[in-house]
Amino acid sequence: MASLLAQAPILIIAIPLVAAFLTPLIGMRGDKARKALVVGSLAFTAFLVFALARDISITGIRVYTLGATAPGLTEPTGFMFPVRIILEVDGMSIFFGIIWAIVSLAAAIYSFSHIASETGQIRFFTLLLLMVAGGFGMMLTGDLFNLFVFLEIASIAGGALIGFRNRFGDTQEGAFKYIVVSAVAGLMVLLGTGILYAQYNSLNMAFLAQAIQYTTLDKIALALFLIAFAMKTGMVPLHLWFPDAYSVAPASITGMLVITSHACMYAAFRVCFTLYGGVIDGLVVGWIIIILGLLTMFVGVTMAVYQKDVMRFMSYHAISQLGYMWVGVGVGLAVLGTPALLAYGRDAMTGGIFHILNHAMYKPLLFFTGGALFYYTGTRDLAKMGGLAHKMKWTTVLYIIGTLSISGIPPLNGFSSKILIYESVFRFNPILTIVGIIVSILTLASFTKAFHSAFMGAELPEYKGGKEVPKSMIIGMVILAAGIVLITLFPSLIVSWALHPAADALIDHGAYINAVMGAVP
Repeated sequence: MASLLAQAPILIIAIPLVAAFLTPLIGMRGDKARKALVVGSLAFTAFLVFALARDISITGIRVYTLGATAPGLTEPTGFMFPVRIILEVDGMSIFFGIIWAIVSLAAAIYSFSHIASETGQIRFFTLLLLMVAGGFGMMLTGDLFNLFVFLEIASIAGGALIGFRNRFGDTQEGAFKYIVVSAVAGLMVLLGTGILYAQYNSLNMAFLAQAIQYTTLDKIALALFLIAFAMKTGMVPLHLWFPDAYSVAPASITGMLVITSHACMYAAFRVCFTLYGGVIDGLVVGWIIIILGLLTMFVGVTMAVYQKDVMRFMSYHAISQLGYMWVGVGVGLAVLGTPALLAYGRDAMTGGIFHILNHAMYKPLLFFTGGALFYYTGTRDLAKMGGLAHKMKWTTVLYIIGTLSISGIPPLNGFSSKILIYESVFRFNPILTIVGIIVSILTLASFTKAFHSAFMGAELPEYKGGKEVPKSMIIGMVILAAGIVLITLFPSLIVSWALHPAADALIDHGAYINAVMGAVP
């Protein structure tokens, strides 16, 4: 087990990557063999992620160097900075890895029935596994260029999966917009990486964090990174492409796109706190993030109220919820250089990170329920639905769980993260809490309206012969609902075991630097 854990960082990326290339070959033996490969590879990867998380909670940051005689060394000797490809796993990166492992496994299981009537399923699961590998790579990599590479892998696979159902015109439009936005964001990340490399002759984030001087070029690179990752997460005002892409993808892929946006948010946090943590003007950058986060919250929820397309409705709410995360972490960044305020800044960051975890459970779940409605009715128009609770009992219950969670209704997990954000940011600025509460009220109102349109009332004649969605779709939804229940029952345990280490990993950027640079001979 010890030797397996020593290789776990690279295996977490390599297993889905290898499985992606094996899928076309194994798929020739039939659907069962392909499904076994997909689920087996993702389940084993999830096992490695949880095992590595437990190990990190005991031993601390783990550094893995590709090609070295020992995983924790940066060889060859005689160099003053790392010259090999390095993976770095700390509380923050493994936290996002856990989220990605759970959602990707649930999405794969959900997909088995959801796309059963579609052609090209081998391509679908190959792209899905490539997307998983790209997401893990973004979370675990220790250098900027490979962050760009894995971002591109996840983006290209995601764009292809958005347009997978190519018989629909809107899927091609959504895929095109996603690819264009991803290409622009990728080029900005590459340009920012080039600017830093030209000055400091290194791509390693730990070395750059130690050497960075915060020159004018460094500030330009920071702006490029933040704009690129904000664009990929759908932050207002860079959100216009978001509902067009998310609403047309297969529901399982939309759930994974949500976590891809989390991965881009992780990259933004890593850049601000780790790469620039020793030199950044936290108050200015923090307030910029806070203001844009507030706009994201409010614009997203107000746009959702008027939507009749169930998937666009879910997409705008995804934008809105991302704003909570930006605000919480933005407050933490704004007080980073003020020791007297650091305690509640840590709480605000913990609340924002906690909301990422909760959002990763309830938002894909809600997208999955939206996909179940489309599977059952053949339409995404809420006005053409009604009375579906008579036949879709599992979907109805799971939708209610997701709705109560996203609306922050106690005792569900969404309430736990929102109340932590409200209490901590109130001490920074009460207006932030007021806006957050208003957004939560609008969220509950709009989801209640959607619930009434889709599930309540008399059973419509055209749906009387239908049945509940297939078991694999229900299993995919239940996995996420179980995550919601688990977090609801043990919020303190989750905070102490996962969230505080994640927040501390961002605040203490010196520990990141020492873990990598201390391994240099």
